Amino acid sequence: MKSTPAEMSIGELAERFGLAPHVLRHWESVGLLRPDRRSNGRRCYGPDHVARVVLIQRGKEAGLRLEQIRALFDASGGPDRRALLAGHLEGIDARIARLRVARHIVEHTMSCPAPDFLTCPRLRELLDGLVASGAPASCSSSISAGADAVVGTCGAAGPSAPL
Repeated sequence: MKSTPAEMSIGELAERFGLAPHVLRHWESVGLLRPDRRSNGRRCYGPDHVARVVLIQRGKEAGLRLEQIRALFDASGGPDRRALLAGHLEGIDARIARLRVARHIVEHTMSCPAPDFLTCPRLRELLDGLVASGAPASCSSSISAGADAVVGTCGAAGPSAPL
């Protein structure tokens, strides 16, 4: 029997989000979803479950682990949830900084006039700067600024030894 528009089976909810039903069962087992049950014992999902799946997916995209998402759902209210997210925001900012550097490196290699970007002295300078700073584990704003300087054309200095 088909579900009403307000309620869905596990298969219908999974299909709506391009997920396998076992993913929803796993999320249920770790406390992220609490489906209603029909009289026959089958899981039944409604609009609140749909919203929760969206939140779980967005949380995962933001780098939250399932345990962290569950802690957000289980928190007592808005202030507690905001406090949990405040710590995670710093991690997101660090990942964004690393991605900016990675993007600058790719941009440079795509437009590098050197015959082979592995011999590009400016790319080598950037990579040496990243190693000296401890990146990619922690990417500082000075590294991001340094990456900005690398994107551009290579200097007239001859090619260096290949990396």
